[in-house]
Amino acid sequence: MDKILVLDFGGQYNQLIARRVREQHVYAEIKAYNKITVEEIVKTGYKGVIFTGGPNSVYDPASPHYSPEILNAGIPILGICYGDQLMAYMAGGVVDSAENSSEYGKTLVYVDENILFKDVPTESVCFMSHTDYVSKAPEGFEIIAHTDKCPCAGMWNEKRKLFGVQFHPEVTHTVYGTTIIKNFLFEVCNCNQDWKMDDFIERTVDFYKKKLEGKKVLLALSGGVDSSVAAVLLNKAVGSNLTCVFVDHGLLRKDEGDFVEDTFGDGFGINLIRVNAEERFLNKLKGVTEPEQKRKIIGAEFIHVFEDESKNLGEIQILVQGTIYPDVIESGKGDSAVIKSHHNVGGLPSIMSFEEIVEPLRDLFKDEVREVGEKLGIPHDLVWRQPFPGPGLAVRVIGEITKEKLDILREADAIFREEVAKAGLEKMTNQYFAVLTNTRSVGVMGDARTYGYTIALRAVTTDDFMTAEWTRLPFEVLERSSSRITNEVKGISRVVYDITSKPPATVEWE
Repeated sequence: MDKILVLDFGGQYNQLIARRVREQHVYAEIKAYNKITVEEIVKTGYKGVIFTGGPNSVYDPASPHYSPEILNAGIPILGICYGDQLMAYMAGGVVDSAENSSEYGKTLVYVDENILFKDVPTESVCFMSHTDYVSKAPEGFEIIAHTDKCPCAGMWNEKRKLFGVQFHPEVTHTVYGTTIIKNFLFEVCNCNQDWKMDDFIERTVDFYKKKLEGKKVLLALSGGVDSSVAAVLLNKAVGSNLTCVFVDHGLLRKDEGDFVEDTFGDGFGINLIRVNAEERFLNKLKGVTEPEQKRKIIGAEFIHVFEDESKNLGEIQILVQGTIYPDVIESGKGDSAVIKSHHNVGGLPSIMSFEEIVEPLRDLFKDEVREVGEKLGIPHDLVWRQPFPGPGLAVRVIGEITKEKLDILREADAIFREEVAKAGLEKMTNQYFAVLTNTRSVGVMGDARTYGYTIALRAVTTDDFMTAEWTRLPFEVLERSSSRITNEVKGISRVVYDITSKPPATVEWE
């Protein structure tokens, strides 16, 4: 199988680059710049290397650098943003920083005829995010793109198959970004399209059949797409040695506990144990208001519940979790900044008795997980359920969590989701839900003064959850939702709609 190496220099779009490559059915794997040598790159036989962006300046001694030998390894390289500047720096070019050369957001780029820009118009929109820029291309390199502010927005060395672009072809705001990536993969690197989800399923099942042979396996099943796909994969690999534990922590959406039990216990015939642990979790969360502390408490308590269950099941060696790429990214693995922690990538507490955690989906993006789910025969409605955070409604109740607040939120959320479904808008938005804020305000109902909570409605549109736009739901849907929530849910006096995109916000409020 042909492989592309994404050499990670700490930028925010690093995982997205790999996703764009995989969308073309070419396997991409990510390695931190300080975790792989030139010799290892050559030995592995990568068809090409992509240098990622990063927040640093190449002249900062603390910034990530790499051996210039990589440029002479005979492997095609595409440098993006910081990766472009690093390539220029290593090859003897000049990188400068100047305020009037900074560019952020959508920018017109002008490209010359070049193999990298095959089928790209001379003028198009790209996405820029930089202060430093290549002011002088290295000897042997030719400038092949520019903007009004950036004289070298693209460069190449034809003989050595080295390419650099100052803009980000991996983000959707670069109109011809996909074309540029395809040109690098197929015109420059001559890759074959042999990364298929059918192959992933076969390799994963075969791998875990051997790795987990004779071992008892415990899987955390939430009913979301990630844990569901992980459950079916592991069931194919280890069969009766798999036990799925569904922890009903009291933080689920309306009627969700029964749905999960019915679907997997009866529908799939998987060995499922439902643990009703609402009181246990609420006691642990009593008085806690800080978001990160909530997540850590819930993550730790999940592990403790599994440990308690494992004692009843006999010897259990392996814990399975549905971790996927976005979980890893936002939990700060590698050099990326921590945005929020996820309970399923937090590591094992010192008292954990399992031998190891198995994460069969940790290298997949959400769309790849869904594709795997479809191919495994999981019902379409389940595969395409909107994402639901591991800590559940705990991160949608702002402030202290109580059963009363959870019940209020469950009803409001159910109404909002029902109205979106009635309007046939489920495919218009990728995730939509209600948040119970910690703000109370005065209202009036039937000539009487009320003092209730404010519910925030949230809906986002995205193709990767790395970035997201707030969804422009019709006012009529918002109006019906607001009217029903304030009339049908006791304790709510006001409804607002969140119109913040990601970034600067995250999709969830906490």
